[in-house]
Amino acid sequence: MGTSPVPHRVRLIIILGALSAFGPLSLDMYLPALPSLAQSFGASVSAAQITLSACLVGLALGQVLAGPLSDAVGRRRPLLVGVAAYALASLLCVFAPSIGAFALLRLMQGVAGAAGIVIARAIVRDLFAGVEAAKVFSLLMLVNGLAPILAPVFGGQLLRLTSWRGVFATLAVVGVLLLLAALLLPETLADEHRQSGGVGATLRTFRTLLGDGGFMRYALSCGLAFSSMFAYISGSSFVLQDLYGVSPQAFSMIFGANALGLMVVGQVSGRLVGRVSPRRLLGAGLAGTALGGVALLAVVLAGAGLWGILPALFVVVASMGLVLPNATTLALSGHPRMAGSASALIGVLQYALGAAAAPFVGLGGGTSALPMAAVMAALGCCALGVFALLGRAPAVGRAAELSEG
Repeated sequence: MGTSPVPHRVRLIIILGALSAFGPLSLDMYLPALPSLAQSFGASVSAAQITLSACLVGLALGQVLAGPLSDAVGRRRPLLVGVAAYALASLLCVFAPSIGAFALLRLMQGVAGAAGIVIARAIVRDLFAGVEAAKVFSLLMLVNGLAPILAPVFGGQLLRLTSWRGVFATLAVVGVLLLLAALLLPETLADEHRQSGGVGATLRTFRTLLGDGGFMRYALSCGLAFSSMFAYISGSSFVLQDLYGVSPQAFSMIFGANALGLMVVGQVSGRLVGRVSPRRLLGAGLAGTALGGVALLAVVLAGAGLWGILPALFVVVASMGLVLPNATTLALSGHPRMAGSASALIGVLQYALGAAAAPFVGLGGGTSALPMAAVMAALGCCALGVFALLGRAPAVGRAAELSEG
């Protein structure tokens, strides 16, 4: 089957943005409920945070499956199956009898939702290239940037009416709505551009990507920066609510304000990308992530209190508005025929590193902000270091950057 006509650009961006929001939807909507979830299962803070890590591991594994599969059979079928499975897994989370069963279902939910994330990126690469792709990725951030703003706010308000189980019932409904939206998308990968060869070909593709210094420079620095932000995601609800006495509703507003910063900076990036190269914008974003993390660690060590840590958290999160679209554009620029696999590897690095970082954030047990601050500072500095020290982009990437900047 060949490609179908591409839908109206605005509708396409809205649908792809919503599909790529599976990550923040799955992670952020129940953040205000994490402390009460831990109490309902009689679980520790670290055990509750493992349910976040389980979802992240699922998001990583799912992208490894869905990305190469979409390169082989096309984008549409794996996307529809994944979104349908996400809705089912979300519904099953409602009935989880224990923290262990809940973590397993979160893993399944992540695997299923990953299809939307990885295939949405691949569809953009199918249809756009260079500066235009960077602009589209920035526009996607405008759409899916609403998810981390609205999800915790909505989740916090839901907790006034229901428990954390009601949050997952709502996610099941969201999954059904996204399935209906995905049905409107056409196939964008023509038969002649599809990859074949099964598992062996997939492994060879990943080996090629892992050996590409330019690709790894962008993908790994992005993954480390994302992990710094995820350390904030996994630890902030306990730190702000348990340590600083912030209510679930106030926490959701703080979280939403930070996400708004990410979205606004993402749009600034989209407007600058025709005049400033994506590589320079990425470097600025990584510098902001590192500086914000170091500032956070400093104010925590100084005992500056809530109003000391909030600006530093904002800088870390908002800087990701420069990191995510530009790192993705640069990493995918040299691999148009394996966009699904390249997109999957980008996602694996983001979510696997984030999952690894989450348990360390919980070492404070909700009684200290130091573990969260230390992890965020370390990961932010590592991201900037990788970007500075790894080999320069390959010839294709350099040519693209010169033409763009």
